[in-house]
Amino acid sequence: MSQRSNVSPSTLGVELQESGIAVRYTDGREAFYHGVPRKVSGTLKTPPGKEVHVLVTDPTETEGVMMYVNDRKTHDDVLESTGVGRVLLGSEESEEVFPGVEVATEGHSVLVDADPEVARGRVFVFAEDDMSEHAYEMVNETEE
Repeated sequence: MSQRSNVSPSTLGVELQESGIAVRYTDGREAFYHGVPRKVSGTLKTPPGKEVHVLVTDPTETEGVMMYVNDRKTHDDVLESTGVGRVLLGSEESEEVFPGVEVATEGHSVLVDADPEVARGRVFVFAEDDMSEHAYEMVNETEE
């Protein structure tokens, strides 16, 4: 297996729809995250073993940046061509991936703490695998 590394994200197009969230990569392809995200305040602990993606929109909610957390499958060149970033964390490590958004590992789960006011946009977390998809929106307690 080739070496994987942290990759910086680029600005991506975002479209919030009633049925989910569309993300347009810099290479022109699009991904669609199905369903209305469940609102979560405080620390989110994702189900274990899921691929975790964190999306932070700009204040207009038409652009954003996305990070994959601990993705070891996608080659660096693919991430760079799509504009998606990646952060790799060791056991029990944490890192601020965007202002106001911190990710950490706990066992096979990812922990996400976010303050949308500091992030200056909406913060979404997607946790998925071949069996299920989970979508969350990080909110402050007063927004629930």
